[in-house]
Amino acid sequence: MNNHASTSSAELRTFSFGGGWQSMTALVLAARGELDYRTFIMANVGDDSENPGTITYLHRYAMPFAEAHGLELAVVDRVMKRTKEVRTLYQDLTREGSRSLKIPVRMSNGAPGTRSCTASFKIKVIADELKRRGATADNPATVGIGISLDEIDRANKRRCEPHERIEYPLLERGIRRIDCIRVIRSAGLPIPPKSSCWFCPFHRPEAWHEMRRTDPALFERACQLEELLNRRRDELGKDHVYLTRFGMPLRRAIPDGVDTLFDEYDSGCDSGWCMT
Repeated sequence: MNNHASTSSAELRTFSFGGGWQSMTALVLAARGELDYRTFIMANVGDDSENPGTITYLHRYAMPFAEAHGLELAVVDRVMKRTKEVRTLYQDLTREGSRSLKIPVRMSNGAPGTRSCTASFKIKVIADELKRRGATADNPATVGIGISLDEIDRANKRRCEPHERIEYPLLERGIRRIDCIRVIRSAGLPIPPKSSCWFCPFHRPEAWHEMRRTDPALFERACQLEELLNRRRDELGKDHVYLTRFGMPLRRAIPDGVDTLFDEYDSGCDSGWCMT
């Protein structure tokens, strides 16, 4: 976790940094002076929870780029109020005796269950950091959200907190995901991987196939996590849950050596905090 001196100003302007294409596009545009953000804040769900490629990209490219251009890229962890310990999402899911299912696991009919991961590990973490920096309901922070034009429906579902005022700078400039590639490459940077937890049930099937093909060890960890959750469900006499919408264990839902066609299925992750 990066610690920064508490500040208060008439207008606190920040950008919610997710580590993906849209966030890196905003960082590059801010470095050029085309976006009015000097502070980028990333809520870290945990180095053991976030896509490992995103963590690598963050430290190898995003943070050095921000520093070289005089931008602040703060990475903020979830800290438990009572114990002051840093808690990751994966730890929350796997800790002994935990009955909590914060992620939107899929039920037998494929529908996602309720989730609190975004609220606990993204919204609250960012909210606490904004308040620490001086944001209040009377003096709200301006928060840029990295939603591109081709995902405009996600902006319509974004809830605004009392201490913040939301902006969509990429939407305002008509920037699409394909434009993000051009902007990032123009800065001499490689394209980041898609940001999300590696065990997120909102992954599309092609993402799971890609993981099984290119990172079988990580895919195996996802299978083991699903099995752990269901062993606990068995102890509680509850139905099994899954990491895909196919109503079967991940190992069977995503068979080895089988590719999938591009899937237009809506992931359901609409807040703008994740996968940006």
